[in-house]
Amino acid sequence: MTARMNTQLRALVTGGAGLIGSHIVDLLVCEGWRVRILDNLEPNTHRLGKPAWVNEQAEFLEGDIRDATAVRAALDGVDVVFHQAAYGGYMPEMGKYVHVNSFGTAQMLEIIRDEGLPVQKVVVASSQAVYSEGAVRCTNAACAEYDRLIFPTTRPLVQLQAGEWEIHCPACGQVCVSVPTPEEAPIGGETVYALTKVDQERLVLTWGRQTGIPTVALRYSCTYGPRQSIFNPYTGVIAIFTTRLLNGQPPVLYEDGYQTRDMAFVEDIARANLLAATTDVNDGLPVNVGSGKATTVRQMAEMIAAALGIEIEPLARGEFRPGEMRYLTSDITRARRMGYAPTVDLAEGIERYLAWIRQQGSVRDYFAQAEQTLRAKRVVQPVSKNVTSV
Repeated sequence: MTARMNTQLRALVTGGAGLIGSHIVDLLVCEGWRVRILDNLEPNTHRLGKPAWVNEQAEFLEGDIRDATAVRAALDGVDVVFHQAAYGGYMPEMGKYVHVNSFGTAQMLEIIRDEGLPVQKVVVASSQAVYSEGAVRCTNAACAEYDRLIFPTTRPLVQLQAGEWEIHCPACGQVCVSVPTPEEAPIGGETVYALTKVDQERLVLTWGRQTGIPTVALRYSCTYGPRQSIFNPYTGVIAIFTTRLLNGQPPVLYEDGYQTRDMAFVEDIARANLLAATTDVNDGLPVNVGSGKATTVRQMAEMIAAALGIEIEPLARGEFRPGEMRYLTSDITRARRMGYAPTVDLAEGIERYLAWIRQQGSVRDYFAQAEQTLRAKRVVQPVSKNVTSV
């Protein structure tokens, strides 16, 4: 890659009309790349069709990542693939996750390999969801695990049904404290979406080792910012909270709302993609990309309400989502090796998102109806008064 940086490179951005993909497109165009977009304009996200923010200087192909003919056309003459296309969030369709994320990625890699296409690098969008739980430490000085890095297993369903949310030390049972999670943490995934992100990551990295084509898997933290869909009620906590508040409804908190998340502004994520494509320091590796800072979900709800000037308290009903992690903050040491540094903090990022959403006209709340579907399919479950944690 480095040897060719003096020539104009051609990029394919799959999912290039979406939140992250469109910002990658804008950055590449600004940096002088020729850019092609492949996007199927998924109705859950793009309810009004092709969004106005799609960069006019990029070639746009409407097509599905599962359509081999569309993918082959999109790959023509491409040097670097930024593979962002995925079906995301907490939606209940199991088969579609596997078909879009796992099969779509495998088929794209197969086309590049079998047709000997001159692709020089593939950067794939992975996710922090590949971790079962974030890393923790035990603070009990009498425990054999004291102050060691612990990678806990997923909290069992019976614990969540009893309304016990915390991570406990596997040796002494004491409540642990959250610490940044490095890439060495075990991966597995406890939702269908997470499992397919593991698939995407492993497919790309394994394929890269086998073909000799450099690859990087970027494990995104929770990404937000302008262009995050106001129609999709299953993904994007900041977008969901904002649309609820604008419709006079309280943000809904699962568990007790004190789960922590690493929130990454979309422009920082886009910059990480460019760095991964144009440096080789992390070739062949998964790389955490985030802010490196923890924020509770409750705090996010309060920050958005304050920024909007709307005095509505968040609502915690004791419900939970099985497989959801309690704490996660990304250790971004590896990302910093390629020159990455977060530049937009959460307060500024929320203000910039709200400035954008104010330009979108009337905003509906799609969450309330979607939540009923999630409960019916047991993606969201209530605490049971008849369950005692063991």
